[in-house]
Amino acid sequence: MSEGDKALKVALLGCGSVGSQVVRLLTEQAGDLAARVGARVELVGVAVRRLEAQREVEVPADLLTTDAAGLVRGDFAGPVDLVIEVIGGIEPARSLILAALESGASVVTANKALLAEDGSTLFEAAEKAGRDLYYEAAVAGAIPILRPLRESLAGDTVTRVLGIVNGTTNFILDQMDTTGAGFADALEEAQELGYAEADPTADVEGFDAAAKAAILASLAFHTRVTAADVHREGISEVTAADVQSAREMGAVVKLLAICDLRDGAVSARVHPAMIPRAHPLASVRGAFNAVFVESEAAGELMFYGPGAGGAPTASAVLGDLVTVARNRLAETRGAGESSYADRAVLPMGETLTRYHVSIDVDDRPGVLAAVATAFAEQGVSIQTVRQEGREDDAHLVVVSHRATDSALAATVAHLRTMEIVRDVTSVMRVEGGDE
Repeated sequence: MSEGDKALKVALLGCGSVGSQVVRLLTEQAGDLAARVGARVELVGVAVRRLEAQREVEVPADLLTTDAAGLVRGDFAGPVDLVIEVIGGIEPARSLILAALESGASVVTANKALLAEDGSTLFEAAEKAGRDLYYEAAVAGAIPILRPLRESLAGDTVTRVLGIVNGTTNFILDQMDTTGAGFADALEEAQELGYAEADPTADVEGFDAAAKAAILASLAFHTRVTAADVHREGISEVTAADVQSAREMGAVVKLLAICDLRDGAVSARVHPAMIPRAHPLASVRGAFNAVFVESEAAGELMFYGPGAGGAPTASAVLGDLVTVARNRLAETRGAGESSYADRAVLPMGETLTRYHVSIDVDDRPGVLAAVATAFAEQGVSIQTVRQEGREDDAHLVVVSHRATDSALAATVAHLRTMEIVRDVTSVMRVEGGDE
């Protein structure tokens, strides 16, 4: 089939930062896209909330509509072949995607929150309709990570996915590390530069990263994992002292999404952690993202690049669009959801990690032995201890060996009750080093 024989009709839902760049790329690269797909890709409608809103890219007025449901149904420009959803959120995005699939269109989405909350409904609808549902742009912007997990590593066993998947928090923590700033000052700078929203809760409290962790774990371990299954902690409690303590032990603090396969079960968590400066993820600066994958046959792989922004995310959307369009022409569909393993998802308490604990204690004989005993009673062994003397007390920095998170948390809880302990000033997990 020549590229002039047929045009695939595309409907775009949403025209914000990402949607505007999708329009630009569809227009500027029309010829190349037609050559790559094997047919022209024609944008026939763009659903927006307000027709008169200012946009990054000029969109012809006759393409704009506020009736997203009508556009999907074919009322606006006739039946469509492909729907791109970049609205975000749960509703009306879910209803629109389901309607698109039911009407026979294939779907490309960047909606991490929806996929993490109710991906199973979408995948089942795509399966029933015999259409594609692609979502590379939902995690880490332009970085190709979902397709390698779903396709390139399909013949391997992935054992761990460790990632920096939120650029806002990485920028904040990087500023705290390089300038010594506190969290509030670093957040304010991130907002001034446009890296953080006026309400930064979704980013700094880990909700955004948790949704991405759920998607990564689902793909990597062939098991349905939702955002509710992901243990989540943000960075708002990270102090300049925590960052300095990490520096003193040759580490850096990052907000990590960690997905593990252990003894046939899956764990997924998001929290700040110290990682050695020698680890590849430690060098990820500013608002960049990176995902570190460990598998049995391929070994260690790292994917790095811009994790957000209109143009990078639109790049991932267009990559999916080309694949979905080719499948449509060939009257086939790509890989759907792979959840055959149906593994149990471990609670946070059963995951294995290490703790870095800073403790103010009385400066008297036997204190170190008592602290060591508190760890031993919970079955936790100590890797290193550093002691700093003061006038009337002492400061201990303890790094444990790997243990269950519940045992480590119980140790810290017991330390807080001990007479010799004046204060547990900091607790942070340690990842990625010798264990």
